[in-house]
Amino acid sequence: MGNWTAPSAIERELHETRARGDWGAFFDVLALTELFIPQSRAYQDAHPDLIRRERTYFPQVGAEAYVAFTAGMLPVPTPDLVFESECLGWFVDAFPATGGPAYLAVNPGTPFEVFLPATPAHRATWAFHHGRKPRSTGLERHKVHALHLGGPLHGPVAFGLACGAHLSVNNGMFWNAIGFHGRGYSAERRKLKEWWGITSREEWLESTEQLLTADMVSSVWEFALRVRRALEKEFAGPVDIEHWRHATASILRANADRAAEPRITPDGVTMAEPRPAAEVEGEIAGIQRVIGRIARYEQRFRADGLLAEGKYVRSVEAWDYGRASQMARWGLGARFGSLEETEDAVVRAGRACKLAYRSWEDLSAGFVLGRCLHFDEEEFGHWYEEMVATHRALTTDPGSPWLNIPWT
Repeated sequence: MGNWTAPSAIERELHETRARGDWGAFFDVLALTELFIPQSRAYQDAHPDLIRRERTYFPQVGAEAYVAFTAGMLPVPTPDLVFESECLGWFVDAFPATGGPAYLAVNPGTPFEVFLPATPAHRATWAFHHGRKPRSTGLERHKVHALHLGGPLHGPVAFGLACGAHLSVNNGMFWNAIGFHGRGYSAERRKLKEWWGITSREEWLESTEQLLTADMVSSVWEFALRVRRALEKEFAGPVDIEHWRHATASILRANADRAAEPRITPDGVTMAEPRPAAEVEGEIAGIQRVIGRIARYEQRFRADGLLAEGKYVRSVEAWDYGRASQMARWGLGARFGSLEETEDAVVRAGRACKLAYRSWEDLSAGFVLGRCLHFDEEEFGHWYEEMVATHRALTTDPGSPWLNIPWT
């Protein structure tokens, strides 16, 4: 290897175990690793549930092999070549009983290439290590994982990716992988379809733009927080919840009164119908419930270290901006967008976060509150617990972008 740096901990561990001849440890690592198989995009679009097993001849071993790459060795996405993710256990059965290739080539043509003999006895060893793996295949969730080669660690693109790091860390992804493959082409397409209803480039572009302009997050949540920010600025200090509730109700009633006033337009005086009082009071009651939910979440945030004592959530726009940073990558993995479009959207997400927040911790509280208001319904269940674990990883891990990229 010389002075060549491993792109990620995956390749480093595989190299180190192989170099010391500890093949048991090598296969333990490999069993937990996602293995990416190169495929023709045209074939995958026509056969989304199949993986073509193509043989390649390698002069290094004088024989044919099936090919797989680890996540840190994947190239920049291109329109025509895609990768599908499988595990070592899949390869146990991928080889035919007779007449199959002699090897499984892992990372061929790189400093980390290894040709694994694929006889039935060898595949039984693979199956043994696959069967005893302690967790699901892939990078461990709620941990900070980075590409040390092939991913930005500083600069505007890295900053924008760090703004979406909650989801990278929560889902067990490299936080700084801009050339994103995710869990494979078909998996990324399924994810966008099932969670977002996105099945085309046009829908991906529209959703990305909505997130970048904070057009998906609830305007009701943001209105309530905006009122409190204004009160804090006006009174130069913390705002009591009853003061916040009273001011919000007064604003809504005043807005309803102004909307009912006659207006002068180019066509003359336009009379407006006043909103029914019951409708206005119903809206106020709804906002009051939202304020109560926000206050209770903030109280829990302080207890769990997501907010410092006396601090409040400024805005929930981070819920959209953080997802915009991720949506940009997901679209590239699904081949709905290009690398240039992805980088542009990621940088825009970072700029929006800098305008809306004052620190990584400030942004984190806004993202977590938005996610909890959207999913958790004050159950403080897995939607909340996952974010607590993610926040702690991003604020304590020495390799976290939040500890290595200055906010300003």
